[in-house]
Amino acid sequence: MSVDIGNRLRHLRLLNNLSQRELAKRAGVTNSTISLIESNSSNPSVGALKRILDGIPIGLAEFFAFEPDRPKKAFYRADELVEIGKGPISYRQIGDNLFGRSLQILKECYQPGADTGKVPLVHDGEEGGIILSGRLEVTVDDERRILGPGDAYYFESRRPHRFRCVGPVACDIISACTPPTF
Repeated sequence: MSVDIGNRLRHLRLLNNLSQRELAKRAGVTNSTISLIESNSSNPSVGALKRILDGIPIGLAEFFAFEPDRPKKAFYRADELVEIGKGPISYRQIGDNLFGRSLQILKECYQPGADTGKVPLVHDGEEGGIILSGRLEVTVDDERRILGPGDAYYFESRRPHRFRCVGPVACDIISACTPPTF
């Protein structure tokens, strides 16, 4: 059984009312280090994790024994979706705590010209989405398609992929990924 260090760290950080920036400052690491760990893009050494946890403060044993209550809430109003993105791409997530969940659902909005970057995304899991409005260029491996309203995508997230809004209007998408790795 693997431990979801990223979501566990995010949950404990938020429980202690700490921003990523504040925790990084307390631990003597960069903001990006905290961000990479919380997104499960980086797996810290035991020593690095210990220094970060000292900033909360919580011990390693306590960290690995911690089991928060799983969310019981089933319904969410539009104003209860949690913004987890910044800049020209908005990612509004259903639920603020994904700890123990195996699915992440997002309402995404790409402003005209916005993209996920020139370096393709690669992570564990599967993802899919349906375009609600606008046009989205989706590249998976070497295959590129422009999708419009009603079109969809679904692929293994280990395949290099990239998203870009094309056209003069914003692109809205409902997407899901499992496990929650965004």
